[in-house]
Amino acid sequence: MAGDEEDRVGGDEVRSRIPQLRLDELLEELQARIDVARGTRDRVHSLLEVVLSVGRELDLTQVLRRIVEAAAVLVDARYAALGVIGPDGETLSQFLTVGLSEEEIERIGPYPTGRGLLGELIRRPEPLRLADLSEHPSSYGCPAHHPVMRAFLGVPVRVREEVFGNLYLTDKRSGEEFDTDDESVISTLAVAAGVAIDNARLYEEAQRQQRWLGTSAEITRGLLSGGSRSEVVELIARRAREITGAELSDVSVPVPGTGTMRVELALGGDAARRLGLDVPLEGTLAGEACAQGTPAATVDLAGDPRFPAGPWRYDGLGPAVAVPLGRAGGPVDGVLLLARRTAESAFTDREIGPLLGFADQAALALELAERRRDAEQLVMLEDRDRIARDLHDLAIQRLFATGMTLQSAARLIDHTGASDRVLRAVGDLDETIKIIRSTIFGLRAREVEGTQGLRSRVVRVAEEAQAALGFPPRLSMEGLLDTDVSAELADHVVAVLGEALSNAARHARAGRVEVVLQATGSRVVLTVQDDGVGIAEQGRRSGLRNLAERAESLGGVFELTSPEAGGTRLAWSVPLVH
Repeated sequence: MAGDEEDRVGGDEVRSRIPQLRLDELLEELQARIDVARGTRDRVHSLLEVVLSVGRELDLTQVLRRIVEAAAVLVDARYAALGVIGPDGETLSQFLTVGLSEEEIERIGPYPTGRGLLGELIRRPEPLRLADLSEHPSSYGCPAHHPVMRAFLGVPVRVREEVFGNLYLTDKRSGEEFDTDDESVISTLAVAAGVAIDNARLYEEAQRQQRWLGTSAEITRGLLSGGSRSEVVELIARRAREITGAELSDVSVPVPGTGTMRVELALGGDAARRLGLDVPLEGTLAGEACAQGTPAATVDLAGDPRFPAGPWRYDGLGPAVAVPLGRAGGPVDGVLLLARRTAESAFTDREIGPLLGFADQAALALELAERRRDAEQLVMLEDRDRIARDLHDLAIQRLFATGMTLQSAARLIDHTGASDRVLRAVGDLDETIKIIRSTIFGLRAREVEGTQGLRSRVVRVAEEAQAALGFPPRLSMEGLLDTDVSAELADHVVAVLGEALSNAARHARAGRVEVVLQATGSRVVLTVQDDGVGIAEQGRRSGLRNLAERAESLGGVFELTSPEAGGTRLAWSVPLVH
């Protein structure tokens, strides 16, 4: 009996403990579900906070940075990136990363352009989740010094049904794989990011339009107030660079008959090396815009195989656009080139559109400057006619009368030495009359294309060099340049002067340039002197060799010296008859 009682009591204890075990299991399961619910609630709260935070930003760069940082936090990813798809729709034009230090980024090298696995989302804009990214068929490994990555989650970011870019996340800090919840969270963030990006772009566009309008008004005021061509063009180039955030802004003008363009204005970057540089029309972005008469753009100015000419000028530059400056239906008067640094965003149609408006204003500035120049030329010609009449009717007649008087008086002088001096004075007066008559001829000669004299051609070369130098060179001319110097020799003189002034603009960094041209009766002598940095010991001498060869071929001499006061003195002298 006692044994039966003990068995009954023990059985009751076991049966009473079974409900207790089930209750503990239920409580543990309930706690786990509560933890999951709490985690989901916390994640939803975090997502809402991120959405609000991203939506408050209006600067596009800050919006993109905030999006990629928030994505990494929401799914606890070690690495995150946002790739912006370029205008071609096939490559990445911008790449923002989280999780890599500046030193790591520098060791890895250039940012990816959207090939391999990253390009998979560009080709197929749908969420992609992988346990090991290296096993995907599109994956072909990572560059040297790149950290090893395994788990992968990629989600496209759409702005108004257009794929703007992709979010890439790798390696959860817990070591787990990305799950469906992670994909849902990032997909939700991508939707909010698309709205925030759209708002930021609209705000940025409104701000840009406001600045374009303000600049257009400023340029119009400059035109109406009589601003010079160079002032208006510089204002256009400067403001275009500021508004678009370009690294450099150049204005190049075609050089007739040479197949080249000369950089007339250079802003930003290594402007001193570009100013006055002659670049070929073929093989350059500016040449493409000039030849076609329409804007030309590229996402990689330094590496674009279409434009291989002059690559040293474009080192470190990526997106660029060249806009022709000229009247509608007329020839291109110049090209405005804007370029950004590598990895910056490409120029969009929204940016190029206002630039075309700037081009129209630049064309107006060029046309107004041409009309002013014609008016000034007309006034100058009228003034020359008046001076020529005065010289002929007053100066020559008086000199001739004085010469006749001296010649008559010489017969009355008994002293041989005194008589010789008077006769020499008469000869000097005759020479002076010849010079004045030559001057009158030069003043009255109309500068018809192809028939202008050496004096007018030299003046024109000096005027054209003003834009590259930044100041007008001082010009002095003596002798019968238009009559004694042959047309063939005049061509050589003009070419030598152009090369000398171009060298001064590119290398001298001078504040003053003096040009003296003389016809001495037996020789023509051209001297160009500046107060710049002097002659570089290590530098290109091909242009100087050409000047020396020209002089030697004409039986003359060429000298390049450094005056004691500093600078450079170039002397080119050849005989008038050779």
